[in-house]
Amino acid sequence: MTAEPKRRGLGRGLGALIVDTAITPASDEVVAQAEAGGIRMLAIDQLAPNPHQPRAQFDAAALEELSASIRTHGIIQPIVVSTVPGKQEHFWIVAGERRWRAAQQAGLASVPVIVREATPQQLMEWALVENVQRADLNAIEEAIAYQALMAEFGLTQADVAERVGKSRPAIANTVRLLALPLDVQTAVVDERITAGHARALLALPNAATMQRALDEITKRELNVRQTELLVRRLNEAPVEPAPPPAQPAPEFETQLRHLEGRFRSALGTKVSLTRNQDGTGRLVVHFYNDDDLESIYRLIAGEENG
Repeated sequence: MTAEPKRRGLGRGLGALIVDTAITPASDEVVAQAEAGGIRMLAIDQLAPNPHQPRAQFDAAALEELSASIRTHGIIQPIVVSTVPGKQEHFWIVAGERRWRAAQQAGLASVPVIVREATPQQLMEWALVENVQRADLNAIEEAIAYQALMAEFGLTQADVAERVGKSRPAIANTVRLLALPLDVQTAVVDERITAGHARALLALPNAATMQRALDEITKRELNVRQTELLVRRLNEAPVEPAPPPAQPAPEFETQLRHLEGRFRSALGTKVSLTRNQDGTGRLVVHFYNDDDLESIYRLIAGEENG
């Protein structure tokens, strides 16, 4: 059996919402005990991912291991959910999307949940806190989530730090990664370099020099200390005129994340927005079942829900 990773306590957060009660979905007796304790059994298709979920990737092999465990032992921790606004008996997952996905793979018809009502800001905060506790986010996902909280809800770096149990400098250093060229950010997401490598590259003067350094880091498999020495050497060398920046300025990225958040709120689902400096771009709208697709269509087409 492969257990889910242990949560790292932050002093506050989702710990108060999670109940470590063994649940076997097939057992009527356990279901009755669960519901008496505030835990409900819901059909698996009544749940959908939190549209404010910052985590974009799930390891397929780890998900299959968890699915095999669930087939044998059931779900050990209830999934925390919140009612979808305007949709009774439909719920967004606040904590436990990985368990929900594994339960789907395991063929479960229903899952144990704890219902907690939440505002859009709370949904985003809770999802972020859970992922930070589990160390599930890569540094770029974490940076985008922090930036979205500040852009959508007017929070300061100090506000975000208090909510996730980190220091303000830690939040600032993570958000700064969004100023890196897209190729460098992608290298962090793909785990070709670490956040430590990426932070060292921020000291370089332009995107072209950062790309040159990235190529050398990956080719020579440099560690963070060696990368810092490389950056120092590049900064001491004569600087050639930099080409026009290929990456959006931080202000552009902030506006983009804010607009992405508005799309999420308007459509009630996960949305991914990319935009180029020339105004072109791509908008990806996610749906998780036929009801979601119908609802998104009606919202976009301007039809009344019937």
